Order: sequence, then C-alpha cells, then structure tokens
Amino acid sequence: MTTDILGYGGKRVVVMGCFSGTGEACARKLVELGAEVHGADIKPSPVDLASFTEVNLLDPASIEAGVASIGGEIDALFNVSGLPQTFPGEDVVTVNFVGMRHWTEQWLPKIRAGAAIATVSSLAGMAYLTRQNIVSEFMALTDFHEARQWYKDNAERAGDPYTLSKECINTWTQKLAVELAERDIRINCTMPSPIDTPMLNDFKQIAGEAVIGAFAKAKGRFSSPEEQALPLILLNSDAAGFISGTCLAVDAGLSGGLATGVLNMQQMIAEATA
Repeated sequence: MTTDILGYGGKRVVVMGCFSGTGEACARKLVELGAEVHGADIKPSPVDLASFTEVNLLDPASIEAGVASIGGEIDALFNVSGLPQTFPGEDVVTVNFVGMRHWTEQWLPKIRAGAAIATVSSLAGMAYLTRQNIVSEFMALTDFHEARQWYKDNAERAGDPYTLSKECINTWTQKLAVELAERDIRINCTMPSPIDTPMLNDFKQIAGEAVIGAFAKAKGRFSSPEEQALPLILLNSDAAGFISGTCLAVDAGLSGGLATGVLNMQQMIAEATA
C-alpha cells in the first residue's frame, strides 16, 4: 500500500489565481490529489473546481466579499496571482503585495491548525535583505490608497514595482512565519525563474529578450507552469510539516550558480544577445 505523504485527500484548499499559468496547474493537480479546491481570480478557471469566486486584488471590498463567499475553514491557501510591469506601478505593488497580504489576512481566522500558506514570489525579489529600509517603509502601509500613493510619490527611489512587491512578499513570509507558528500554521513562498506562460512576453517587453533569455541558461529552457506548481503543492503538504519561513528558489540552480560565481549574468546576457 502506498502512503499518501502529501496528504491532500479530503482537505479544503483555496487557490488565488486559478485562471491560467501556475495557478491553473496548481488547482488542477490539487483536484487530482483529492482536495476540495475553491478558486478565485478575475476570470473563471477552466479547472473543475468545488467553487469559483471572482476577486479583484486591487479592491479590498472585493477581497473581503470573496473570502466571505467561499466561507468555511481551510487547510491550505495558495497565493499565485500577480501582475507584470506592463501595468501601472501602483497596480503592480497593490496586486502583488498589498492585495495579496489583505487576502491572506482575511483568511487567517479561517485557517485550521496544521494548515499552510504558499505564495509565489520571484527571483526578482532575491535582494530583499539588502533593501529592508525601503521594504519596511512600504510594508508599514496597510491602507490600499496610501500604499498606491506612496509608490507614486516614491517610484524613483523604490525602483521597479515588480521587484519591490516580491521583496515585500519574501520579507512578509519570513516575519509572519514566526507569528503563525504559535497557531501551528506554516507559511512559505517560492521564487521562480521565468515561466513559459503568456506573461513571459510582458517580461520580455520590459527587460528585453536577451535578459529574460539569460535566465534560462542554467537549465537551457524556461520552466513550465507545472514545474512551478508542484513545489507550491509540496510546501503546503504534510510532507513539508517542519518547513516555514522559507523563500524557495525554483530555478534549476540559476541563483546558486550566480551566488557562487559558477554562472555570470553579464556573460549569459551577452551569449543570449549573440
């Protein structure tokens, strides 16, 4: 008899961002694993879910109504939604961090002991420990309007909105892990390298094809949505019961190669350009 070490059978889970890409792949696999999967997004999911609720992460009222609509207690929360930099900067930081944080906070009273939260961050947020002054200043703002106005007023020193939002996700994940441990709830995030989804074209438009192509150097290709969904599922599973506060790079060794000097980003960009 095979033991189900992931333990999703019969569990009630919620996936924010189930319309496409990693979120769709995550929701689909969770259904296959026997979970009761409730999805949320701005567009309906193609996955056969227990329920779907339309939620706009730019709007706190929509977030609160979405949580109330799904209702009940849950065993796992998957936060997969995000915007690229082709959207206004204030929208990017709101959806990717402010809205996602509010969404999660609305669920916290409904998350059972032994449950877990997993959020998609990005390799773009890897330098979060070196930018704690600006990150902490932004994270201190809990009001949607104030956070959006702060970014408009501080865009030059805050830098790329996508990067800032992912630095906040990493920081928030590690800080909240300590608080949630008292309730036997875990929280982690993943830091993917570029994923072969329609959003990849947005990143190419912003950073350039050569720069984005360089991120595929370690593996020789971009990751698939499934390859990013499965680590999220692992982090929220019974098998990861002692893992919390982790920012997990899911990048086929890219960040490790850069950190140790085995890979050189400038060289990779030059090769991708050639």
